[in-house]
Amino acid sequence: MLLAIDVGNTQTVIGVYEGQTLQHMWRIATNKQHTSDELRLKLMPLLSSEGIDSSDLAGAVLASVVPQLSHGWQSALRKLVGAEPLVCTADSAGEELFPTAYANPSEIGADRVADAVAARSLYGQPVVVVDFGTATNIEVIDREGVFVGGVIAPGVETSAAALFSHANRLSAIELEDPHTAIGGNTAQAMQAGIVYGEAERVDGLVQRIFDQLGYKAPVVATGGLAARVAPLSRTITMVNKELTLEGLRRFFEERGACEHGGCRD
Repeated sequence: MLLAIDVGNTQTVIGVYEGQTLQHMWRIATNKQHTSDELRLKLMPLLSSEGIDSSDLAGAVLASVVPQLSHGWQSALRKLVGAEPLVCTADSAGEELFPTAYANPSEIGADRVADAVAARSLYGQPVVVVDFGTATNIEVIDREGVFVGGVIAPGVETSAAALFSHANRLSAIELEDPHTAIGGNTAQAMQAGIVYGEAERVDGLVQRIFDQLGYKAPVVATGGLAARVAPLSRTITMVNKELTLEGLRRFFEERGACEHGGCRD
């Protein structure tokens, strides 16, 4: 079994693969204060709840965009799995797996790398990924299979939280489709602005990307709110909530994990 972990600013997604099949997946809140021991102790009950022992894990792969937690997660996984985890970055992925025209590849977040690796493998090239997380990231892979860059914008929940915190008379609402563009009450008006606004923003950005490329491409959505926003979009063609974890699995597989100390003998 392979343990794949995607550490985001708001949520951490944990997956367990048996071969190429994702058997279990969990989303937990990211706590930037956790030590390596606390991280390991959070993992163990999740695995135990599905009858998984640490001895069942043949390796681990990690993507983290939270520097404060990266070393802690590496230490926790090393103790849990008994081997050094494979860490996903643009540099460790290399040109063969992650060809890029980015001026400074070390700036590219690990989640963006994993998304691009999975999308290119699953959907071919060109392809565009929209990842709805703390930030809404858009990744662009061109006809040659090269990651040429993309967009980083405030995420849906990030934008909503800013609105609620700065407008005293507006309280938090459920981020769901209000089924009306003209809100008949304050909650509907905010839902239209936030949820429809996100769909329209993504469509506008994707169209600008198509214009710059000179051609269209499949658009795959992933991330926690993908299933809510994607049906409202005119450019998103599919949803894959497991895309980042799948990218980590393929990264682990392609980079020769055992040769790099990423699995047991």
